[in-house]
Order: sequence, then C-alpha cells, then structure tokens
Amino acid sequence: MEIVSSPRPRRLYQVWKGSNKFYCGGRLIFGPDVTSLPLTIILIAGPSVVFACQVIAKILNSEKHDHEEYANKHSQIFGYPVLAFTIFLTVADMIFLLLTSSRDPGIVPRSIRPPESDETFDGATPSMEWVGGRTPNLRFPRTKDVTVNGYSVKVKYCDTCFLYRPPRASHCSICNNCVMKFDHHCPWVGQCIGLRNYRFFFLFISSSTFLCIYVFTFSWLNILGERKFYSSLWKSMSAEVLSLVLIIYTFLAVWFVGGLTVFHLYLIITNQTTYENFRYRYDKKVNPYNKGLFGNFIHVFFSRMPPSLNDFRSWVLEDPITFRSITPNIGVNVINPNEKIDIEIDSKLTSNDNSQIPSILKDLDYGIIDDNVKFKYRTEDDKSDPFALLVNQEPILDEPIETNDTSSEVLSLQEVPDLFDHDVQLPQP
Repeated sequence: MEIVSSPRPRRLYQVWKGSNKFYCGGRLIFGPDVTSLPLTIILIAGPSVVFACQVIAKILNSEKHDHEEYANKHSQIFGYPVLAFTIFLTVADMIFLLLTSSRDPGIVPRSIRPPESDETFDGATPSMEWVGGRTPNLRFPRTKDVTVNGYSVKVKYCDTCFLYRPPRASHCSICNNCVMKFDHHCPWVGQCIGLRNYRFFFLFISSSTFLCIYVFTFSWLNILGERKFYSSLWKSMSAEVLSLVLIIYTFLAVWFVGGLTVFHLYLIITNQTTYENFRYRYDKKVNPYNKGLFGNFIHVFFSRMPPSLNDFRSWVLEDPITFRSITPNIGVNVINPNEKIDIEIDSKLTSNDNSQIPSILKDLDYGIIDDNVKFKYRTEDDKSDPFALLVNQEPILDEPIETNDTSSEVLSLQEVPDLFDHDVQLPQP
C-alpha cells in the first residue's frame, strides 16, 4: 500500500539538492567545507591585529613621554598613517573574503529530467549512451559541439544535473553543482570559484599578498630603526620580538598567497581558468575566449556581474514523498487486537463467518514456539515434556470456552495467556 504526501511549498534553498550550506534564510550560500573559513580569518586577521596593537603601543608611549626624549631612545617608524592603512587593508581583505565565500559562484540550475532527444539512434552506435532505463529508445551523445567566437567547443552532459553544461562550466564534486566558468574549489574560502566570485577571489588573494608585504616591510623598518640604539642587530631583534615573529610569519605566508596571485594574474592575462589550464593547455592551441591583454582585464574586473540563475528564496513545491508499507495487504495482515479469533477453525468471527484468518497468523510456526518453551522450562535432569498430560490425569476434552460476549467456541485475544511476556506455571510430574 502506498501513501503519497501532498506537496507543500518550501523555499528553494530548503530543498536544494547540492551540498551547499545556507544562512540568513538563503541569502548567504557557502560550500560544505565552510568550517575552514574561521581558520582563514584567524590566519589573516591575527597577524594584522598584532601589528596594529604594536603600532598603537608605540604611539601611546610616544605621547605619554616627551616626544623628543622618546625619539632619542626609540624608532619613530610607527605612527597614525601606518595604523590607518593597516586597518584599511585588513578590513578590505575581510570584505573580499566574505564576498568570495558567501555568494553564488554561478551555479547552473538543475534539470528535473534528462533532455529530450529529437532523434532515435541505433543501439550499436558506439558514440551514443543510454539516458535511462525508462526510455530505452531515447539516446543522445555524451558530448556535443557548440560554436564560441567562431570556434567549435565540446560541451559535456552532466549525469547529476541532467543537462549539457554550458561552455567553460564544470561539475564540482564537493559542492555537487555545475558552476559557470568553473575555476576551482577553494577549501580556504569554503566555496567554488566561478563566474560570479572570481573577481572578488583575485582581489582577496592580491590584498592578502599586499598585506603580508606591508606588515613584513614595516616590521623590518622597526627593527632597523631600533638598531641605532643597540650595539647589534640581534639585540634590536630581541627588543622587538613581535616584529621578529611577524617578519617570519609574513615571509612564509607571502610565498603561498603571492605565488597564487602571480599564477591567477597569468590566467587573467590569457583568459583561462585553473581547470582549463591544467586540462586543456591553451598555449598549445587557440584559446577561443582570449580577448587580448586589455580585453581580458576589462572582462574580469569591469564587465557587468551576471545575476544569479537561482533565486534560493523563491517558493517551490516540495517533491511528494511516497510511503510504502512492509506488508502488501495491510488490511489483511494486520488485525485489531480487540477482534475475536477462533483458533480451532482458523477463521475470524464475523457475521457470515466466511472471512479467513489473517496470513500473519497462518504463517506463524507454532512448532518453533513449542520448542522454545520446552527448552526454557526444562532442567538438565528433567526430560519430560512440559506439555504432556499427567499419567493419572484424564485428558481434557475440547470444550468450548464461553466469553462474556458470546457462547460460541472462540477465545478473545485478551483472554489468551501471553506465553512470551509472563511465566507459565507448569504441573510437576
């Protein structure tokens, strides 16, 4: 028996089949690995906060003491302009990070069913593949050619999203979505990088690189400025431990974010994505998307941002849920415990006495129940049958048992002793 629940309206983000995580009622969309985002924030904001606190401490000490006397004993590299620019860079970096990780990267809407085919193909054709078992006569190619800027480009069919991916789109196995102009999935921001957030991703990594260089430079200048008050560079480093730690940290970090910035700068110049660079190698053939040096920059940074193809806050009807019962005939196999059963003749008491006992009782193996009861109440020395009659006891005739409701030969289920939940008092031989 099937019970189909009626569809109810829900927000699109509540029934979204991808692996994304939504916040603020579907206004913010993240990848499934969004838990790495706080770590990224700490790695960026932590050193910046330490550097800013060091600058503030220098400024306060300079104002607390006589400025000329303090200048004769300490370096005057740090000041309000350095502090203001540090705060500006850090805030801008955090904004670019959140714009990258919390917006739709260009997710292609899923199709409900495979695309229709206008032609039928011979099953022996090697380039054709089955769409599904429900449509054995419907076949279409796994790839097809489309024209982009006068060049033929192959697009692939996505078995998960039931559609031919647009040019430059690819399916992200982590987010489980097809993404327009898919570049890569970045675990540091917990999001796919695609058409709608690549611009902010580049601004994020480039501002992170500049922030590292900025902190590294002024930390070195601070140590070098303090050196004139000490006999050696090592002593000036010992006096400015925070600057030394920041120098080491930013030196290591700039190799990562700086290298990433240079690589993506090359991709922008050549109008490639990371996915295309590792897979297609356009340097060995013509890139149909290349617009020239300036055209590529304008396309990435100054072109109009396309709107999202998905309104995650829109109302949709949830797919109906079908519940299937374990027993195919629930009305036959399940009985009301208040009904009366004639155990002797295997029938249910009705007005015409024609209906049969449910199959759930017919299929019950009473022999196994007897054996279990015998085994439970038999001791090691007791070899007798607990259901055997006493030697001197006359056999009990099959007499009808009358209930309060009727005098026919039936037992109410409430009057039958439960052999499974209660102890049975057996006669001793």
